[in-house]
Parts: sequence; C-alpha cells; structure tokens
Amino acid sequence: RFAIMGSAPLDQPETRERIADWKKDGMLGLRYTFLTDPGRQWVADGTLDWLWAAAEEADVPISMLATDSLTVLGGIAERHPGLRLTIDHLGGRGGTTQLKDDASMTHIPELLALAKHPNVAVKATGAPGYSSEAYPFPIMHKYLQQIYDAFGPNRMFWGTDISKMPCSWAQCVAMFTEEAPWLNEADKQLVMGDALCAWWGWDRPNAS
Repeated sequence: RFAIMGSAPLDQPETRERIADWKKDGMLGLRYTFLTDPGRQWVADGTLDWLWAAAEEADVPISMLATDSLTVLGGIAERHPGLRLTIDHLGGRGGTTQLKDDASMTHIPELLALAKHPNVAVKATGAPGYSSEAYPFPIMHKYLQQIYDAFGPNRMFWGTDISKMPCSWAQCVAMFTEEAPWLNEADKQLVMGDALCAWWGWDRPNAS
C-alpha cells in the first residue's frame, strides 16, 4: 500500500553510481527540495546535469520543490525528454511559506509554461495551506483549474501535505471530489490517484 520517493545526497560521488539501480530497493523515484542554495544554484548552473542524464537513462522519475527554478526546468525537460519531472505543491513553496492566496501563486505563469513539455507533471499538494479562506478554499480552485486546463488529468496529481494543512484529511479529499465542478468523474479518478501511479510506474496489482 505504500511506496517511496527517496533521496540520496547530491554532493556525494557515490550517489551517481546508485541511480542506475535505484528502483531495485523498492523506490519509485527521487525527490528533492531546491528552494535554497546550494541546491537551487546547482539546478541553475548545470552542476546537476549528471543527475538528469542518469535518471533519464535509468527511468527514475524525479519529484521536486523548485519554485525559483521553473524556467530552468523547462530547458532540462527539453534536453531530457525521457525524464519524468514532477513539480510539487502546485509549484509553490509548500509549508515553507507564509504567503497566502494570490500572493502565494505568483509563480503560476512559469508553472503553466511547463505544460508544453509532456514529461513534466504537477502535484496539486498543499492547496489548502496556501489559502486564508475557510473550506472549500475557493480562491485556490482558480489556480487548480488553470493547472488542470494546462496539464490535463494525466499530469495533475492530488495529494495533501496533511501535517501542514489547516483542515482535515477528509476535507483535503472532498475539496477535489466534491468541490471541483470542472473535474468530471473520469478525470477525477485520474487526478485522485490513477494518473500518479501510471506516471511513477507504481504497479499495484492488489490495490482496492
């Protein structure tokens, strides 16, 4: 029932050798936070070019927080079309920011520009945490629908970041399943889990 997007230190040479066999240990892929330096700088200056190439060759998807690097990631996605990249927390800073509502979503144009790359997807995690409103957080639906319209249901994934949310788990679910009229039933099934499993190669033969 559980799977992991793991990480390994990017400044240790042995990590480069581990990427090829990464999924043999039960990992689905890699996840990193590139919100501060030196990680953010490594994305920008090419230091991590080896990572993108190795992950593409090994078919290891990468998920990341990278608000300041969205434009750079477009170039990376173009150079590595076989590398599946997932942008976490609607492209924002997740639980690391105190910004709310429109102020927390100023990066949206850069995020939507990535939709032209078929190997880039978005996790719609943490949406309630970006809102100063009460459930169902209506201002966030404006941005969620923009992401849905740009990326489609096969590249937009529901999630919670539950420990940082101002609402219950049930409300995090219902925000999408009951409060998003722009999601039809078939697309809802994709957004709520099927698309993510397909994107990350999570084979769950006994899932119910």
